[in-house]
Amino acid sequence: MIKPKTEIPDLQVQLINDTQWSLYAQESETFTMIVFYRGLHCPVCKKYLQELSKKLDDFSERGVHLIAISCDSEERAKKAGEEWNISELPVGYELSIETARNLGLYVSEGISENEPDQFCEPGLFLVRPDNTLYASAIQTMPFARPQWEDILNAIDYITKNEYPARGGE
Repeated sequence: MIKPKTEIPDLQVQLINDTQWSLYAQESETFTMIVFYRGLHCPVCKKYLQELSKKLDDFSERGVHLIAISCDSEERAKKAGEEWNISELPVGYELSIETARNLGLYVSEGISENEPDQFCEPGLFLVRPDNTLYASAIQTMPFARPQWEDILNAIDYITKNEYPARGGE
């Protein structure tokens, strides 16, 4: 598990638009927000990412870069991007299970034919421009995720008040 105020290793993934994304290449003004999602099989993820795609301008106005990442294969990730109508959202795929675990994400075994053999459970990281973790929310299930308005309000408060990262001890 990565603690707040510590550097996150460079995370690199392919995107469904056939480009590559790297955490260390981001030059956000405030944060890079990484949203880890379960994959194509998850209807809660679909709704969550659809809601996020409607807030892209709100995050951009606050200087936030963002990406959604899963352990899904390229085929499954591209299918989610098309079927979920989230083409404006950067979507990465093939996060390795080992990397997911190293980041502190929970990993589940598939329990139906619709699910991959293994996949990561949801997580959300706010990463400072210096690539240190500011905050994270990590779930063991698809439920009870941070709401986008709450995250936007938190970012406003953090930037206005220069609120420091907490929980690193």
